Amino acid sequence: MSASPLKLVVAVGGASGAPYARRILEVLAAQPADVVQTHVVFSKAAHQVWAEEIGTPTADLPFKKWDARDFNAPFASGSGGFHAMVVIPCSMGGLGRIAHGISEDLIGRAADVMLKERRKLILVARDTPLSLIHLENMTAVTRAGAIVLPAMPSFYARPHTIEELLDTVVGRVLDHLGLPIKLGPRWGAEGERR
Repeated sequence: MSASPLKLVVAVGGASGAPYARRILEVLAAQPADVVQTHVVFSKAAHQVWAEEIGTPTADLPFKKWDARDFNAPFASGSGGFHAMVVIPCSMGGLGRIAHGISEDLIGRAADVMLKERRKLILVARDTPLSLIHLENMTAVTRAGAIVLPAMPSFYARPHTIEELLDTVVGRVLDHLGLPIKLGPRWGAEGERR
């Protein structure tokens, strides 16, 4: 008997970092439906950031997309049975609202559901420098069960392209989701150093 697919919410926040979101969505789009079923929601600001940083319409994405005001989405309730959620990129405002249970839109509500149901919530934080308020909010969401995975690329594999650089973060997100998708060399793996 095969395992059921991962039911995943990818929320695109309004911080700079839309290329991270695009890259993870490209990788997820290449996966069969029996591995992962992806639903997507954009924050209000994310559409504008995507247009500026990517330059293509968000409507072109091959996923079930939900409006940020549509609380009829199945992942707005724990009974929807979604396994995990990623907010990529995650603004400090979005992280703060999640940390304090403010469910003013579908992203906040879905994150609240993940926390209350003890399911996986990964927040790909993207801002610098960080204020004490940001750090305290990161501590709060971590205590509540979320994983704060800042968009901090690594360089040990000597990335040559922007995509390879993005993959150092996106690969870590996929690892934490339990998806066996290898996007680049792993530290210490023989023969994988460039």
